[in-house]
Amino acid sequence: MFLATLAAALLAAGAADPAMDARIAALLEHAPVIDGHNDLPYALREAGRLDVENLEKGTEPLMTDMARLHAGGVGAQLWSVYIDAGITGDAALHTTLQQIDIVSRMVEAYPDDLAWALTADGIETAMKDGKVASLIGVEGGHQLGGTAAALRQYYRLGARYMTLTHSKTTDWADSATDMPVYGGLSDYGRQVVAEMNRIGMLVDLSHVSEEAMMDALDATRAPVIFSHSSARAIGHHPRNVPDAVLARMTDNGGVVMVNFLDVFIDDSVWNWYASKAGEETRLERMMPADPEAREAALAAWEKAHPRPSVPLSKVADHVDHVARVAGYDHIGLGGDLDGIDVAAGGLGSVDAYPLLLAELARRGWSDENLAKLTSGNFLRVLRGAEATAAAMTDEKPLLDSLPDAD
Repeated sequence: MFLATLAAALLAAGAADPAMDARIAALLEHAPVIDGHNDLPYALREAGRLDVENLEKGTEPLMTDMARLHAGGVGAQLWSVYIDAGITGDAALHTTLQQIDIVSRMVEAYPDDLAWALTADGIETAMKDGKVASLIGVEGGHQLGGTAAALRQYYRLGARYMTLTHSKTTDWADSATDMPVYGGLSDYGRQVVAEMNRIGMLVDLSHVSEEAMMDALDATRAPVIFSHSSARAIGHHPRNVPDAVLARMTDNGGVVMVNFLDVFIDDSVWNWYASKAGEETRLERMMPADPEAREAALAAWEKAHPRPSVPLSKVADHVDHVARVAGYDHIGLGGDLDGIDVAAGGLGSVDAYPLLLAELARRGWSDENLAKLTSGNFLRVLRGAEATAAAMTDEKPLLDSLPDAD
């Protein structure tokens, strides 16, 4: 199946190579892709549905369905249970549980395709059975609703990582895309990292500020992940990982899973977004009482200034850079599919991973290093988190202080 899918894709691109097709197919048979971040649960919710029906195949414009997961050589998926960063407190707990329920029902609805796999050994077993091992990622510390108890309960429900922030700074950690408050992590933020270590929850540093990345690396006893981030030296968006942090991956043992969103991959798209935002502001000032005219004018601007197209080679540049600075043992894939609007290089579907692998192979990547990229590095990191938790069984859980009784 992998071979046929890759051959068809390369033929459509005018670059079919039967020998390369066979090589990538063989690679994916023994080292399927473990993707760090897929937002299908949120995409379903955004589409106005909480059901998990009709996900077998042909779900476009969704980027994910069961048939394409298999065709793309995906062996394990960390399903994001993202909620908007503005949802906090009890509402965050409520909404996160709804998102977790979507994943749970999806795994139950497609037993021939998906399987719960909450350990590294479980992932390998599911992949050997031809299933897509399914785990959960909580995408932001705001989803704790202010209590460490939620962290432990999310873990019991299948979450194996938590991103410390999303787009907004939380009560204890600075976001990469918001005003800093703590200069990284607060003291409580460091305690959250320690509690994640204690229970075996991977610390995800996507979305956090560089200072918070450094603080978390100082605090953690387990390897960390970046579930869906790229290299800041190539794409200068603040969501990407700077070289100073990449250089610390060797000592930490963590993994950076490269994101496919075009604005993170190429500065031309980031600059286009900035120009578009400036035009929107200009139009709002010129036409404050005429929203229809503003919409038409902005559409005309976009027609005259089309969003730049980013080639597959730029994504490979990010992968190459992370591997060069952090090392081949510290690179993975986290496409962010169904959580992004435009993926670079035709990677906007879960069946497209073979295209990127073929590009890397043409650049000289060995099968050994490609296998680390697809599966090996994440499995090692998850085992590291499991071993850390096993060594911390005598440590007490993080308990939230309660207000004094009246």
